[in-house]
Amino acid sequence: MLAIGSPLASSLRTSTSCNALLRELQQIWSDIGESEAEKDRMLLELERECLEVYRRKVEEAANAKARLHQSVAAKEAEVATLMAAFGELNVHSPIQTEKKAASLKEKLASVTPLLEDLRVKKEERIKQFADIKTQIEKISGEISGYNYPNDTMISCLSLEDQDLSLRKLNEFQTHLQAIQKEKSDRLHKVLQYVNEVHLLCGVLGLDFAQTVSDVHPSLHRTNQEQSANISDGTFEGLEQTINKLKTERRIRMQKLRDIVAVLFELWNLMDSPQAERNVFSRATSVLRLSEAEVTEPGVLSTEIIEQAAAEVERLAKLKASRMKELVMKRRSELEEICRMTHIEPDASTSVEKSNALIDSGLVDPSELLANIEAQITKAKNEALSRKEIMDRIDRWLSACEEENWLEDYNHDENRYNAGRGAHINLKRAEKARVTVSKIPGNYPP
Repeated sequence: MLAIGSPLASSLRTSTSCNALLRELQQIWSDIGESEAEKDRMLLELERECLEVYRRKVEEAANAKARLHQSVAAKEAEVATLMAAFGELNVHSPIQTEKKAASLKEKLASVTPLLEDLRVKKEERIKQFADIKTQIEKISGEISGYNYPNDTMISCLSLEDQDLSLRKLNEFQTHLQAIQKEKSDRLHKVLQYVNEVHLLCGVLGLDFAQTVSDVHPSLHRTNQEQSANISDGTFEGLEQTINKLKTERRIRMQKLRDIVAVLFELWNLMDSPQAERNVFSRATSVLRLSEAEVTEPGVLSTEIIEQAAAEVERLAKLKASRMKELVMKRRSELEEICRMTHIEPDASTSVEKSNALIDSGLVDPSELLANIEAQITKAKNEALSRKEIMDRIDRWLSACEEENWLEDYNHDENRYNAGRGAHINLKRAEKARVTVSKIPGNYPP
C-alpha cells in the first residue's frame, strides 16, 4: 500500500485527476463537434504547456539548489578560514562532520550557528589584538619620543594578513609586558635624573621648574594625563643638564672657597668678633665638605657668593684704613715675644721705621704686615726651640733672686724679733735655703 503523502501516491493522484479532466475535455470537444485533427492539435498544445510548466519548475528548483549549495560552500569556506586563523585546524572539525549531512539544508542549518560563533570569537579576538597593539604603539611612541594621543584610532587587523591564534596573542602579550617593563625602567631612570637636577638646582639656587622644562615640558607638568617623556632624547638632555650643573657647582664652590679663605685671613687680621663671622657660617661650611657632600639648598647660590665677596671688599677697605694700627699691634706682639724669649727683634720693622715707611708710602702696609707676621712666626718657632733652656734660666734667675734675699735676711739683726710678718719671712728663708742649695757651685751651710 502506498503511504499517504509519498511522491508516488501524489503522482498517482495527479495522474488520475489529469485523466479525468482530459476525458471531460474530450467530451466537451465532442459535444462541440471538434474534428479529430483539431482535437489532436489542442492536445499537443496542452502537452507543450504542461512540459513548459514542468521545465520552469525544474529550473527554479535547480537555481534554488545552486544558491543553497553556494551559500553552504561560502559558509564552510569562511568557517575553514576562521578556524585556520585561530590555529584550530583539525581532521575532526565540524566541517568534516557537516559533509556527512543528508541534504544541503541540513548542512546549512549545521554550519550557520558554528559560523556565527566563530564570527563573534573573531571580533573578540581582533579587539584583544587591537587593544594590545594600541598599548604597544603608544608605549613605543613614548620611548621613541613621539606621544600618541589617547584617542588615536588603530586600524583593525585584517583577517587575511593576521594570525588570530592564541600563540600569536601570547606573543603580543609577551611583547607588551617587555615594553611595559622597559617603560617602567625608563621612568625610574628619568625620576633619578630629575631628583638629581632638583638637588643641584637647590644647591645652586636655580629655578628647577624652568631647568627641567628646558629639557622637556613633560618633566614638570602639573597635568597628570601625560606622563614624563622617556625618550633617548630626554635622557641625553638630562645627562647634559646634570653635567652642566655639576660643572657650575664645581666652579662656584672653588670661587666660594677662595673668597672664604680670604675672609678667614681678614677676620684673623682684623680680630673680627665671632658674631660677625657667624653671619657667614653657611658660606664657610663649604671648606670642610666635598662637592658631593654639599646638599644644603642655596649654599652655592649667587646671592651667598655675592654676600661673601661684598664682605671681603668691606673688610679690605677697613683693613686699608686700619693697616697702620695693625702693623703697630703686630710689632708690639713681636717685641713681647722676643722679650720673653730673650731674642733681639728685627730692627728693620721697628715702630719708628714702620711709621716712617707707611707715612712715606714707599712700602705697601700689607707687605710690611706680612713681613712682621713672618718675624712673629720665626720668633715663636725660636721660642719653642729654646723653651727648655729658658725654663732653666728662669728657674736660675729666680733662685739667684732668692739667694740675694736670703743674704739680706741673714744680715738683718732683727730677723728673730717677734713682729708682724716674722713667721712669713722665716718660712721664706727656709724655702730660699733649699732653692739656693740647688744652684750649681753652692752648698748648704
